Amino acid sequence: MTTTKSQATPNQAQSTPGVGLIIIGDEILSGKRQDKHFSTILQKLNDRGIGLDWVQYLGDDRQRLAQCLKQSFERGDWVISCGGIGATPDDHTRQAAASALALDMVLHPEAKQLITERCVDMAAEGRGSADMSIPENQQRLKMGEFPSGASIIPNPYNKIPGFSIRNHYFVPGFPVMAWPMVDLVLDQCWRALHHRVQYEERSFIVYELPESLATPVMESVERSFPGVKVFSLPSMGGEGERRHIELGVKADPSHIDQAFEALKEGIEALRSGSR
Repeated sequence: MTTTKSQATPNQAQSTPGVGLIIIGDEILSGKRQDKHFSTILQKLNDRGIGLDWVQYLGDDRQRLAQCLKQSFERGDWVISCGGIGATPDDHTRQAAASALALDMVLHPEAKQLITERCVDMAAEGRGSADMSIPENQQRLKMGEFPSGASIIPNPYNKIPGFSIRNHYFVPGFPVMAWPMVDLVLDQCWRALHHRVQYEERSFIVYELPESLATPVMESVERSFPGVKVFSLPSMGGEGERRHIELGVKADPSHIDQAFEALKEGIEALRSGSR
């Protein structure tokens, strides 16, 4: 069986800025909540022809967050970060981003206006006061404190914005808020990455062949065709299905035919020689 599909090319050169996803929260690492961001955001990226190079799950630890962000800022990566941008003691993302860039935290004027509007809306609904001088609303304003120079990301759900700085885009952990904000970011801020480079993936199934025997053939194909990635997805079988490996190549469409045929021929020769 042979399968073919086209997607955005993952960045292969280490020096090339990558695309990353950070998912933050002790509740995810402890299992209290199941992550829903990865599969959804991956699909949103794929729909726009953007490859994902890395993903990290991090707890509510300011120092660890700052270290992760410092590295991705230094690489120049494009990053979406979900969670930890509130103003409770377990929210550290805003401060970690400022620390990673050695910047001060400042109250963004547009964020201040939006949070004030939110407080007015809540007061009209009988759920608080519109007086911004009270401690409760002063605490809410902290959600508008971002690293100096940051821009806001509008939040259509409740007006409390996220923020962006240096190709890093920070949204809340709540999917109902985060996902529309991610759509906005991808469509308005990441257009240069849409379908930037394409690759094709082609594969076939081989039954009852150990990966250890297939590996030299895979390595030979990668040596012979620079830029081509060879992959192996083994299955132990079961439920009436035999053990097998899905072997394939990922490459620019203009180079995939030769690499794929070389892989198939190498495996066929290997199987013929073992009979």
